[in-house]
Amino acid sequence: MPKQSGIHFEISERKILLRILDIVFVLLSLYTLELFFNSEYFRITDIPLISIVVLIVYLQIFGTVFELYDLRMASKYDVTFRNVVLTVSITVLIYLFTPILTPFLPINRIQVLYFYLAILAGYLAWRLAYHFFISSPRFYKKVLVVGEVSDLQNLILPLREADPNYHIVGFINCESEHDDPIKFKGLKEFKQEELLEVIIDQKISEIVVATYNSENITNDIYSDLITLLEAGFTIREYTQVFEEITHRVPVQFVGKDFYKYFPFSRSNQNTVYLFFQRLGDIMLSLLGITVGTILTPFVLIGNLIANRGPLFYRQDRVGKNGSTFSIIKFRTMNKNAETNGIQWAEKDDLRVTPFGKFLRRTRIDEFPQFINVLKNEMSVIGPRPERPYFVKELSMIIPFYETRHIIKPGLTGWAQVSSRYGGTVDESLVKLQYDLYYIKHRSFWLDLNILVKTFSTILYYRGQ
Repeated sequence: MPKQSGIHFEISERKILLRILDIVFVLLSLYTLELFFNSEYFRITDIPLISIVVLIVYLQIFGTVFELYDLRMASKYDVTFRNVVLTVSITVLIYLFTPILTPFLPINRIQVLYFYLAILAGYLAWRLAYHFFISSPRFYKKVLVVGEVSDLQNLILPLREADPNYHIVGFINCESEHDDPIKFKGLKEFKQEELLEVIIDQKISEIVVATYNSENITNDIYSDLITLLEAGFTIREYTQVFEEITHRVPVQFVGKDFYKYFPFSRSNQNTVYLFFQRLGDIMLSLLGITVGTILTPFVLIGNLIANRGPLFYRQDRVGKNGSTFSIIKFRTMNKNAETNGIQWAEKDDLRVTPFGKFLRRTRIDEFPQFINVLKNEMSVIGPRPERPYFVKELSMIIPFYETRHIIKPGLTGWAQVSSRYGGTVDESLVKLQYDLYYIKHRSFWLDLNILVKTFSTILYYRGQ
């Protein structure tokens, strides 16, 4: 009987490993500095514990903002190097000027440079080890897909893109009747009778069953899967794997049993969660309106010079339960941008002015929407509100599209921090998958994660 082979780390394990060993290597590096270079600024054996805790908290927060714990980024050492430098630089700067909780600045300022270089060295040493060992092919999780593979590309590509270490080595078409073999670059098709042999030869750790109808699985394949399951081999259903790895709900693969896939978060009816969410919305909207008021004169000047038209614009959007409301934003497009009728916004849209592009990339154009948040028409976090025309159009094409309206729309959301702007039907499908994941897993922790990732989106200039 084939057994699961190879050593591999799950996504959650790798993220935890990155966070813990980041801390361990940084502290070891600082301890080494203390031992061999007579550092006086940060002596682990002498300073209060609170000073160490504050440093760790800063490193974790800014490491998240600068995407050190995004596994796709962590697998690329050149990108990791840049993100580490940014994280350490901002952390040390903030740490030096945190009153009371951190050590006083040393008289000999060169000690600060040693402190900075020690943290940097600790980070880079561990991330280099991660890149060459943990993120190497020897630790890939090898997977075999069994099922109906007519839509193989859309089954495989999202998993490959989301997790570089999730390695699908091949597939078996389990349909009783199929014509010519399906070709897919980098993926081998195996015969049905080779299932048990492939698991041994390819050191398979997991089988993913991808089928719209379980009745299509042949009796031989079904028998082999039952045998493997009884032996403790990991066999998982595709939608479960897709959601876990991509953090999206694969609505295009959900059929009549949709109710199995949408056990929406209890937070949607949780009075405590909803109370604190609304309280947070009010506090953040007041802060946002204050900042927006400060920025308005500068935006007005830029608008007079570059946009030459009204400062604000209003537009109908679809809110909670399908109700419509008027959204308010700083104008970023030319006047009369839709003289030819309603159309999708596009990347590098010619209707967007150069100054408008700056406002969008920095998200400054969104600040007036805090008024919508204060009026309870929107929340800070939720699916982005869409125009009624596009909602009607997309609802006829994409299944479960209007499900995103069961909660209030938001200024930012899981889709906004995880994907590009939805300017096509395909991109709108991806956004819907993220929105449904948020609705399904809504929580304080996920909201906090989105807020942190929003800063990353702004810092890396990814706004549309």
